[in-house]
Amino acid sequence: MAQLPATVAAVTKNIVRLRTKALVAALIGGAAFWFLTRPDYLDRSAAFDQPGDAVHGAQVFAIGGCASCHIAKDAKGDDRLRLGGGQEFATDFGTFVAPNISPDIETGIGAWTAYEFSNAVMRGIGQRGQHLYPAFPYSSYARMTVADALDLKAFMDTLPAVSQQNAGHDLPLPFQLRRGLGLWKLMFLNDDPVIDSLEERGRYLVEGPGHCAECHSPRNALGGIDTNRWLAGAPNPDGKGRIPNITPHNDGTEGWSIEDIAFYLETGFTPEYDTAGASMVEVIENLSQISGDDRLAIARYLKSIPALPDAPK
Repeated sequence: MAQLPATVAAVTKNIVRLRTKALVAALIGGAAFWFLTRPDYLDRSAAFDQPGDAVHGAQVFAIGGCASCHIAKDAKGDDRLRLGGGQEFATDFGTFVAPNISPDIETGIGAWTAYEFSNAVMRGIGQRGQHLYPAFPYSSYARMTVADALDLKAFMDTLPAVSQQNAGHDLPLPFQLRRGLGLWKLMFLNDDPVIDSLEERGRYLVEGPGHCAECHSPRNALGGIDTNRWLAGAPNPDGKGRIPNITPHNDGTEGWSIEDIAFYLETGFTPEYDTAGASMVEVIENLSQISGDDRLAIARYLKSIPALPDAPK
């Protein structure tokens, strides 16, 4: 019986040792997670201290489709420049609410610097250093140039200030925890070109500010764009029907000429005299405002990419 206290002491010591190892492992793991998920800011340079070109910024605003998400639903005319947000977007991950991005100081982004704005657009980082949700298509905007981001900011600063505080996103756990988005960015956020195309301007517009793949390419289970099925169609995020294949395949635009695509982007009319519908109406509204040369560049790029059959449903 004299052995019993010694045995209990040994067991207790082993338990303490195991708990200590578990605590150390948890601390190391937590530190590694915190390091890997830290915000990855743009390099700070003198460019952010220079004024942007608001005239060119209006073109970036149009190709970027900023109004489509951040205006009041079905807004027309001058109200399309009132970026008070508030629209709700239901997804598999929860419901996202478009924020106020008007130049209002209190409820919008009027107090943001050009550097803060560019990091939000191109890196998905909020003013307070928080990760933004990729419902905002910064995984495409990451391919923009800093110059275009600064011109966009200059134009948006000229728009009406809208005093409007919107509701927050309605997301279940674990998606409420923004820090984990740092891991998502490690997997899916980069500024590399997706397709090797000789049509550099068209590639820039489609893969970058135009963010066409955000709707026209399928996504994996984590919400990342499947670049192996680039622009080969995808489920409609609104839940009705499918977003079409726009590669030069028989399932896509094989029968369309470059001029047909450019005309469609300007007017919404297809070669079969049909018209754009659903959310594409908003896209045409935006693309009709960019230059004819840019619409042709987009069309040439779309005819140069790999022809793929419709992505599996």
